[in-house]
Amino acid sequence: MASRKWSSGASWPDRTFDLLVYLILAVVTIVTLYPFLNVLAISLNDSTDSVRGGLTIYPRVFTLKNYETIFAFGGLITGLKISILRTVIGTILGLVSASMLAFTISRIDFQGRRFVSAFLAMTMYISGGLIPFYILIRDLHMIGTFAVYVLPGLVSAFNVFIIRSFIDGIPYALQESAKLDGANDWTIFWRVI
Repeated sequence: MASRKWSSGASWPDRTFDLLVYLILAVVTIVTLYPFLNVLAISLNDSTDSVRGGLTIYPRVFTLKNYETIFAFGGLITGLKISILRTVIGTILGLVSASMLAFTISRIDFQGRRFVSAFLAMTMYISGGLIPFYILIRDLHMIGTFAVYVLPGLVSAFNVFIIRSFIDGIPYALQESAKLDGANDWTIFWRVI
């Protein structure tokens, strides 16, 4: 029995499947966008009216006073500057330190590579907790300094393993040939790896 076709040539099951996919995508889009629209509506609504609740995706009492209050706060620029510096400096230092450690444990001639790898893997599953972490930061005199944003997260075990798997994908013969040409470990790290 021949199936009926639409004018575009698609069969009924294909059209039904397409319609189902579009419905699912529409639901996912609505579920994804609703929280953002709700936060935007609350931010554009009068604060005393927002306390009543019941806001959905549009403000009941439109006002820009909330944004005026936020932008009048003097610490906003300081917080923005610290966030940008933390992101840039933390990313650069984290990438350099994690890649140096990954290079070290990827070396075949490094005797402690199994121990260091096992120790790093253990830190992914076991941590001291929040209180010992605070005591460590306090004893290192990093409270109230910029270093507290960068140094504690400098080396991530997960990042080290990702970079090490990349380095392991590079043929070791490339490092050996660089060593034969007179390159030391720093040169191999910075130029080859």
